[in-house]
Amino acid sequence: MAVDVTGRVNPTRARRKKALGTALVYTVLFLLLVIIAAPVVFAVIKSTQTSQQVLQYPPMLTFGKSALANFKAALIDYGLGKNMLNSGLIAVIGSSGKIVTALLGALAFVYFEFPGKMLWFYFVLLTLMLPMPVIIVPLYNVMAKLRWVNTYYALTVPYLASATGVFLFQQHFMSIPQSIVDAARMDGVGPVGFLVKILVPMSTNVIGAMVVIQFIYLWNEYLWPLIVISEPAKQVVQVGLKILSGGGAQGVQNWGVVMAGALIVAVPPLVILLVLHEYFMAGVGLSEEK
Repeated sequence: MAVDVTGRVNPTRARRKKALGTALVYTVLFLLLVIIAAPVVFAVIKSTQTSQQVLQYPPMLTFGKSALANFKAALIDYGLGKNMLNSGLIAVIGSSGKIVTALLGALAFVYFEFPGKMLWFYFVLLTLMLPMPVIIVPLYNVMAKLRWVNTYYALTVPYLASATGVFLFQQHFMSIPQSIVDAARMDGVGPVGFLVKILVPMSTNVIGAMVVIQFIYLWNEYLWPLIVISEPAKQVVQVGLKILSGGGAQGVQNWGVVMAGALIVAVPPLVILLVLHEYFMAGVGLSEEK
């Protein structure tokens, strides 16, 4: 509150001070937006240029005329379109499987009593601390014994369970009033009916958050597919993008095509996030109370 020498409030100075503070906040936010958006804008511009235009100095910061050729080369010539279909299939199957198994696991941990329940729950949480490189060798041995190496089974089955999902659903189920559980029991609703008819409709926000988290996670998988898949036609999009950038047998880097490929790869997760962002925010507890 701005005051003058007499101790009285000066409305003009107060408004000026508030306007200055608001302008400062918006300036900082604008600068942060520019910093965050600059690489994306740069990639969009470079995706329309030829390789020579991308590498020329000083940099050419205007749109070129090779956008169609670059995107076509990334999708068809380098097989990125097929890789995207593979990743999309894996992400959909994996996300669906994780949600189903997480719902069943959380149902058991919250509403059933069995020996060592908390011990088993802590064991599930312990798996969150194991990074992929730790389990990759024994997991590969299992896939080899099942003869699943270089198959879609190896890309989907290991992702059908999620400790994160079990924890999220367990915490959500614990917040459901006991009166709803008692009413369902009095009506003779069984465990599966209780899950399908009551818990699932009450868990749409958590399910939406799980879809976003798991879809993006599976879409960005790189290390496991790189090891377990040897056939290029079955590879995922992140490995395909690595090949596209010149890390494989496709030859010399064409940065215009690389930028086009990077933009294409970013579209599906972005669409999922935009469509389900409200469920995601509510599911992770970040939305405002309505």
